[in-house]
Amino acid sequence: MARKTECCRLNGLEISLIVLFLLMTAVSVGLITVLALKLDSEKRNSELFTWFNYKKNTALTPEEPSPSVDPPENLYLIGVGRADCTGPVADLPMMGYANTEQTVRGIHTRLFSRAFIVDDGSKRVVFITADIGMVSQRLRLEVLQELKAKYGDLYRQDNVVMSGTHTHAGVGGYFQYTLFMITSKGYIKPSIQAIVSGIVKSIDLAHRNLRPGRIFINKGQLVDSNLNRSPHSYMNNPEEERNRYEFNTDKQIVIMKFTDLDGDGMGLLSWFAVHPVSMNNTNRMVSSDNLGYASYGFEQEKNIGFLPGEGPFVAGFSSSNLGDSSPNILGPVCVNTGEKCDYLNSSCPIGGVKCLAFGPGEDMFESTRMIGENMYKKAKELYSSAKQELHGPVYGAHQWVNMTDETVPLNSTHTGRTCKPALGHSFAAGTTDGGGEFNFMQGDTNGDPFWDGIRDAVLGPPSNETTACHRPKPILFSTGEMNSPLPWHPAIVDVQIITIGSLAIVAELEVKESFANAEVVVAGLCNIYTHYITTYEEYQIQRYEGASTIFGPHTLSAYIQRYRGLAKAIGTIKELPKGPEPPFFDEDKLFNQVKDPVADVAPADTVFGDILEQVNPVYKVGEIASVTFVAGNPRHSGDIVSSLRDKTFVTVERFHNDTDSWEIVHTDASWETRFHWIKGLAGRSQSKVEWHIPLTAQTGTYRIQHFGHYKQIMDNNTITTPYVGTSDAFKVTKSFYYY
Repeated sequence: MARKTECCRLNGLEISLIVLFLLMTAVSVGLITVLALKLDSEKRNSELFTWFNYKKNTALTPEEPSPSVDPPENLYLIGVGRADCTGPVADLPMMGYANTEQTVRGIHTRLFSRAFIVDDGSKRVVFITADIGMVSQRLRLEVLQELKAKYGDLYRQDNVVMSGTHTHAGVGGYFQYTLFMITSKGYIKPSIQAIVSGIVKSIDLAHRNLRPGRIFINKGQLVDSNLNRSPHSYMNNPEEERNRYEFNTDKQIVIMKFTDLDGDGMGLLSWFAVHPVSMNNTNRMVSSDNLGYASYGFEQEKNIGFLPGEGPFVAGFSSSNLGDSSPNILGPVCVNTGEKCDYLNSSCPIGGVKCLAFGPGEDMFESTRMIGENMYKKAKELYSSAKQELHGPVYGAHQWVNMTDETVPLNSTHTGRTCKPALGHSFAAGTTDGGGEFNFMQGDTNGDPFWDGIRDAVLGPPSNETTACHRPKPILFSTGEMNSPLPWHPAIVDVQIITIGSLAIVAELEVKESFANAEVVVAGLCNIYTHYITTYEEYQIQRYEGASTIFGPHTLSAYIQRYRGLAKAIGTIKELPKGPEPPFFDEDKLFNQVKDPVADVAPADTVFGDILEQVNPVYKVGEIASVTFVAGNPRHSGDIVSSLRDKTFVTVERFHNDTDSWEIVHTDASWETRFHWIKGLAGRSQSKVEWHIPLTAQTGTYRIQHFGHYKQIMDNNTITTPYVGTSDAFKVTKSFYYY
């Protein structure tokens, strides 16, 4: 089954250890949450934090009777909310592939935070899924500060779960640890502010929308949308364990259906194990990727007449145990030759040729749509047929844990321990979803004296203790022993469980008959980001995921031990000690390498919003309408776009003859539009807007508008001015023969 946590593409530009480090920072995993309940064995790994959905003494089978017409005696209060969290869309580094040259230059789709609140009358839990790379510790702490200021102790660390979808096409800059700040050019206040405010606003909306409702759960298989990218590692797991599963990656999709008491839909939450890396590392536009497309498709169908990001129904497609689970289902090949890659280390026989995997579509956009559509259609089927209703109280348990100092029993006489964080040589090799540079390869258990020598000269060698603790990982970067200017990796991590609908959960759930049919869902990339967690056996192979398991070979066992403790606390309704709180570094200690954009300049004889390349007078459905404007840097929309955050840089509008008015049919949140920012020299910019006209578009007269702001310096004062550009009107027709 799939279990690590995320891929991250590496890119090498200079043979300098710091630059190499910066380029090779894999940015994607979350924590893991495993309970021996559903996973059966301590050898199964997953990701971050576990969201448990329980129904007492029930199995989720389609043969179960439909719920009664009368509502249950004990009702839930349910609230759903959605808010924009896109952030600045120009010149900032993207978060996911760890390539600082991959900066944002426009919008493919907007990013949203979706919040779901469940209240049993005495206790409340909140689950947030946000279209971002992952939830960092800094981001979580800032959100909790905002919530405390607004709501007091209502929303806290023990009852709020924040999950990132793991799109690799969002903006970075929301970390406080040195490694992640290097790869995203520091702590970028406009970026993290947009995410914090989007998450908090989604909770505000869910809070205001609370009303009595019902919750149903369903699950099924989706077999054509993910592929194990490290099958060699998986085969090192015990045969008896592998024999329990039909596939070498998790094909199960789980959905929760939220309705009001009249049966009208309020929302959906879904989990499926697939990396949102259909948009590859050549992409320069913000995009919610395949999970975001699934949310988009479901919401568009439910919110008829609303633009994307609007409407009452909220559909969250959340990350799960997606560690080694790739959407690039055609598999890896050597890109220059088409030959198969080496099975053991994903290398190619000709030097310099990359081994990369590809999705099912002709390009990354089509692959994103196809994988997202598969999830959306399966979730729709499960939503329609969901019969199993959840009842009972909700609980939450949370602890902070020093994951560098955990001791776990291996058997009756021996123990193991976790380690200070470190990354192995194969971390620098990347994955088949985004390979690294230089001569690094996956599956390296020996290291390389050349790179070790550079490391030792620049950063110093790892200690003997850390080297021994991580074996057989050859350490490339001993991040747990690097603290300048701030710690390079976290030591204190979150462990958290939320339950909905169970009467009791005890430590050894798998031996309790009353919990034999409990459903466990792993929610990925929650609360803190710590790369990957593999099984002990997969760790020995030291492919990318094992090399990125930063706390050593016994990481999984340590998490299982901690989650058993949380489950026991919930089952006995026992208060747990909070554990050692993580640091919250002062902002003046966090560096930022992103420069403020220069003042905008319009070419001679033009003003901002003027047309540089006009639309054609007529298009047929299926074609692309395109227009290019004189533009300002989108970052200058900045705080002014606290209003624009919920608006758009782009509209496609259709003319109504009967009312002599224009109707907005698409925004920059629409799948059909693409907003490209083209950076010029000395403050000159262009904005190119594309409308990929769908086959379903109505015939008629249309126009495209672009909205933005330009900055000028006058008398040492900065003046930011809005502008609008409008294309000529053009016709859309089904066929040129009938125009």
